Amino acid sequence: MAISHAKILVAAALGVYLFLPSLVAAQAVCGERQRFIDTLRKQHQEAPTSIGMTSNGQIIEVLTSAKGTWSIIITSPGGKTCLVATGDSWEAVERTLVKPEAGI
Repeated sequence: MAISHAKILVAAALGVYLFLPSLVAAQAVCGERQRFIDTLRKQHQEAPTSIGMTSNGQIIEVLTSAKGTWSIIITSPGGKTCLVATGDSWEAVERTLVKPEAGI
């Protein structure tokens, strides 16, 4: 079940990263991954809840907190990590199976 949630979250993060490149580039803040992890944990009580790899080797991580805040970071193969999105009202949704005959 957790793997399904991770796939949904990573797909959402990838969609944001791929379809809004100018917005992401304008707002990206980059640095060392561990500094992001430490800062987000201390300031927002966020921890990694999903992770995935893009086709070009970047690692996307979604960090969330119990109070609903969230952040998305992307780490390049060279080690550079960028914060690309943050927000609140995060809600994990349960993935439902769609029957093949539904055409979805």
